Amino acid sequence: MSTATATTAPALAADARIPLRGHLRHTGALIRRNLLWIRQDPESMFDALLMPIVFTLLFVYVFGGSIGQALGGGQDAYVQYVIPGMLAMMSMTMSQGVGTGFSQDFNSGVMDRFRSLPIGRGSVLFAKITVELGRMLFATTVLMIVSVLVGFEITNWPGLFATVGLSALFASSIMWVFLTLGVILKNAQSVQAMGFLVLFPLQFGSSIFAPTDSMPGWLQHFTDYNPLSTLADAARGLMVGGPVAHDLWVTIGWSVAITAVMAPVAIHKFRTKN
Repeated sequence: MSTATATTAPALAADARIPLRGHLRHTGALIRRNLLWIRQDPESMFDALLMPIVFTLLFVYVFGGSIGQALGGGQDAYVQYVIPGMLAMMSMTMSQGVGTGFSQDFNSGVMDRFRSLPIGRGSVLFAKITVELGRMLFATTVLMIVSVLVGFEITNWPGLFATVGLSALFASSIMWVFLTLGVILKNAQSVQAMGFLVLFPLQFGSSIFAPTDSMPGWLQHFTDYNPLSTLADAARGLMVGGPVAHDLWVTIGWSVAITAVMAPVAIHKFRTKN
């Protein structure tokens, strides 16, 4: 029997006997540990701070004029179109950080320490997701501040909050995918590379940055089934008006399905990794 297996076997047995209150207490302690780590390393928040600023300025001022004309209203029309889509993009982009951070914790030996303790295995993963959702909400706040400065009009505050909640729900489901990658891949660079291969086609093969009407037929079929398209379209309906129900329920369905499939996989891989 390997050392890692021998070390984690008692912890796995104890995990099955931990009550719900114990899991919640462990999750809270681990959330505090992760927040303290961010406090000691504030540079880890640079992506959440700078990414919304860079992407907003880039797409509004580089592509806003041409795509806005196609929308029939110039740059102002494009701002109203792209900002809800960027909220959807932020949920996917920020989700990648949970996988790279998880992989770094494995390589530094922190996870071996956690798995040797009599704490709930799921608590480690839920704490990671909670902190990353906090980072996503921070990035969303920055995005909305910059969006107002470039001309976005918030006319429906309940719709904005509903969009943030929907984005957080979808982000939490995608985080289970990246947690799984963080467990099975050897290092953070591999997780980042795999994440890029997943994120790039999903983000740009969607309705986030431009309408899909002018896309080739085969690509339009892809965007129809792309959950980022339904999330972006639901966000637009909630924030600036338009059809909501279909895209809203499809996005919720995607989120529930991804979580139901990937959460057990991530927890199992974390428990059995040696």
